[in-house]
Amino acid sequence: INANMRRLAFRLLLTGAAAGTAYYYCRDRTWSSLRIVRFGRATYAVGETTIRDGFVITHMSTVLQAFRVTTDYKWTLRNVDPNSPNYGILLSEVHLRSALRLREMCSLNGGLFIKVGQHIGSLEYLLPLEYVRTFKLFHSEAPKSSLSELKQVIREEFKRPADEVFARLEEEPLGAASLAQCHKGVLKDGRIVAVKIQRPDVRENSSVDMDTIDFLVWCVKKAFPTFQFGWLAKEVRRNLPVELDFHNEARNQEKFAAMFKHLHFAKSPTVHWDLTTARVLTMDFEEGGKVDNLKYITDNKISVNEVSLKLSQLFSEMIFIHGFIHCDPHPGNVLARKDKNGSVEIVLLDHGLYTELSDKFRVTYCRLWQALIKGDTAGIKEYCLKLNAGELYPLLASVITARAWNSIQTGIAKKERTAGELKEIRRHAVMYFGEISQLLNSVPRELLLILKTNDLLRSLEFVLAPRVHTQSFITMSKYCVRALGDQDARDCTFWWQRMVVRTRTSLSLLFIRLYETWLWCKGALLE
Repeated sequence: INANMRRLAFRLLLTGAAAGTAYYYCRDRTWSSLRIVRFGRATYAVGETTIRDGFVITHMSTVLQAFRVTTDYKWTLRNVDPNSPNYGILLSEVHLRSALRLREMCSLNGGLFIKVGQHIGSLEYLLPLEYVRTFKLFHSEAPKSSLSELKQVIREEFKRPADEVFARLEEEPLGAASLAQCHKGVLKDGRIVAVKIQRPDVRENSSVDMDTIDFLVWCVKKAFPTFQFGWLAKEVRRNLPVELDFHNEARNQEKFAAMFKHLHFAKSPTVHWDLTTARVLTMDFEEGGKVDNLKYITDNKISVNEVSLKLSQLFSEMIFIHGFIHCDPHPGNVLARKDKNGSVEIVLLDHGLYTELSDKFRVTYCRLWQALIKGDTAGIKEYCLKLNAGELYPLLASVITARAWNSIQTGIAKKERTAGELKEIRRHAVMYFGEISQLLNSVPRELLLILKTNDLLRSLEFVLAPRVHTQSFITMSKYCVRALGDQDARDCTFWWQRMVVRTRTSLSLLFIRLYETWLWCKGALLE
């Protein structure tokens, strides 16, 4: 009893000290910017309490802990046989409750929490559907900052009022992202632009938010030892400084435009450097509808097959030819429209985060995809092992392709994915969650960003529902052949060896095109 009383007195002392400190510290500050408040919201959502890294987090009562995420899982599933039908129902319910709580916490804290939430919303083949569907909201409806708050950022960056920099900024944003918000504007000379403005407190809160995300991952791992998603927190921490400086995004935008100028359908906004700083990016305003807006696509008679094909071409060239990959192609960052001749154009936005592949990794990844498309199990194992998959190589193959292992063994370009296969993939994602998280902790970091891009592109393809679902694999196959042909030619010593390589590459591409034509005709006859 005495020990319990001492602990209680200590907690009350800490609570009083924290309250007094908070009152003194926040007299001229908003509550949401306070480290203890932001940390406390997250901790309350997850249900772990401790003293760590200099932050004092008071213990919650056992009654409140029942409403927290980790406790909810433990309590709801206690003494329930995992093989019973009731287990699946209860698990789905607790997934949904937990996802809603975590989404609310992310919305309250904003910033990096939204970015992590957007990433969760793209992991359709790694996480339970309840989480994916709940967090997908952040792809289109991230919390908004007021225009007056953003105008203050413009004043700080340009040392003059926003009204002296721009003739007009529209009140309603074009899009609200995790770190910034984009508004349509008009320059003093009448040109229409899009102005991306960093949220006011993002820089200030980024350190505590990153520490909090690290802490949450640590807490959940303690509660659920199979949870090994430390890679997600590491990637966010590594990429954050790059994404917070809009000069990097502007340079990426220009590099993209130069690198893909031969793809006449690929567009990106032109940067206005004189009106761009670390926290404000001004660019041409680009017309178009979000690529997942089927009403816009239907109303404007845009072919979903052409959109899907051109997206596949663009990202296959990024990955396999150049090794320069846009890492955030969620629907809000990809627009579709028609040019004056009626052909589809793809406008790519938000160039803040790219990954650049080494030639060694790029060639290994090419050879792995070639093996996956052919169903070459020996090749799949060889190249998965080079990516540190170990004995989990069949699982890595399934994660990369979002196909079942038996489909991979027959060749993924030869067989359409069925509804039954999709259910099997999702069932296995739950069953092998621990192994998947272990795998993602061991593979090279370049692959993590590629997997994120793959998941987002698959989500788009699922929404668009093109006529030939294997089209993306066929397109990848073509670019793999091209990339490996170029690499083999560079490795040749004599001119005649290069001729042999070029001829072999041309024949392989011809066979792929013939197969592609056959599939297209088959699909047209079935319509």
